[in-house]
Amino acid sequence: MDFDQLTLTEAADNLSAGKVTSTALTQEALARAKANADLNAFITLDEAGALEAAAFDAKGDRSKPLGGVPVVIKDNIEVAGLPCSAGTPALKDYVPGVDAPVVAKLRAAGAIIIGKTSMHELAFGISGYNTAFKTGAEVGVRNAYDRARIAGGSSSGTGAAIGARIVAGGLGTDTGGSVRVPAALNGCASLRPTVGRYPQDGIAPISHTRDTAGPMAATMADVALLDRVIAGGDPILPADLKPVRIGIAKAMLANLDPDTEAAFQAAIAQMKARGVTVVEVEMPQLAALNGQVGFPVALYEAYDDMVSYLKHTSTGLTIEALANEISSPDVRGTYDGLVIPRKLPGPDGTLVDAKPVYDAAIKTARPALQALYRDTFSNNKLDAIAFPTTPRVAIASNPDSSSLENFGLFIQNTDPGSNAGIPGIQIPIALGASSRLPIGLELDGPAGSDRRLLAIGMALDGVFKRLPPPTS
Repeated sequence: MDFDQLTLTEAADNLSAGKVTSTALTQEALARAKANADLNAFITLDEAGALEAAAFDAKGDRSKPLGGVPVVIKDNIEVAGLPCSAGTPALKDYVPGVDAPVVAKLRAAGAIIIGKTSMHELAFGISGYNTAFKTGAEVGVRNAYDRARIAGGSSSGTGAAIGARIVAGGLGTDTGGSVRVPAALNGCASLRPTVGRYPQDGIAPISHTRDTAGPMAATMADVALLDRVIAGGDPILPADLKPVRIGIAKAMLANLDPDTEAAFQAAIAQMKARGVTVVEVEMPQLAALNGQVGFPVALYEAYDDMVSYLKHTSTGLTIEALANEISSPDVRGTYDGLVIPRKLPGPDGTLVDAKPVYDAAIKTARPALQALYRDTFSNNKLDAIAFPTTPRVAIASNPDSSSLENFGLFIQNTDPGSNAGIPGIQIPIALGASSRLPIGLELDGPAGSDRRLLAIGMALDGVFKRLPPPTS
């Protein structure tokens, strides 16, 4: 069995057919995790628990959709009996007694959880350069294709683990790009579902308006399998691409590096060759509306939502105590300067009270942003809007990778759909011609169109194929 090419769907099929045991798959995943300690992909590797769970295949139920398949869970999603640190020191000893509902769904479907993956601290960043936890010599979660580069964030470890072929699937969370950015940079597929599609209980939050758990996996078919386990519904079949209409907004083609530009244009040409209709659309207010929503909502809600979560943990931690132990300088600056004092940067560089800006975002700017998307989809009869998931391939992993400039650059295209609450899929399309690093394409669709997007993504699996594995 070629573990470098094994998908979740194939693993489940092979288990069901008795061609492989869960113990063998789990042992292989654990061995690969340990062999790739330099990735810093894991905060907790649960070897004993995973092997015990995998032993079911000697006597157990092969009818479950994930029966015996190893997966990973981001360390801000609660897994019973394992620490849930949210990537921050103050929570490193917090061990929940029950699974988050999204995890309970995976377990009920037979998944074997081999560990909790590392992440950008408190999910506040796109680099994964977390100074608090590491298993390798260097700081930060490292890219599966080049250890000198970032894995992306904040679901850094899940993306790196899938890209490095340790497992074929797992869970992350997404507030402004956090399942799609690391999936793009590590060559895997993901879904940011419509907000509210998945239950959010048992997940360390940033923003109840923007947060969602999201599946990450080797292929879009695997993402669809995970989505069905969590959200229910019948199996999804690949879409017929001929009636599909895709929009492209010029605003989302800014700041591209040459590899990303070339790969995106080639992908659009491949889609057109399969019968997809591609139309240019105008969304002139997109950047302005998104700017009025993004930071105001996330930074204001982060305080109350974290206070509520800390009460849920019964750790006795206050948000001030949590902030005092933040390790990564960029996240500490965000908490100390903005979240704790409940301030936002003003137009002239000064700090202003967050509440009025937040209220305006929720009452006016966000509904306007949602209407802009709704009208763009409706007026142009679009199934989705396409764009490069990130404008650049993975950058060097160092303290500078967590700069505000890089943060803004890497969520340039993923953030607007997040703020509108609409679904988006990330599809790996190529390795860069000169960089040999993964490049991703995103499709954002109308609210509630998750299954349609997944069906289109599954059809595009056959167009773009899976990226070759990293060379060791």
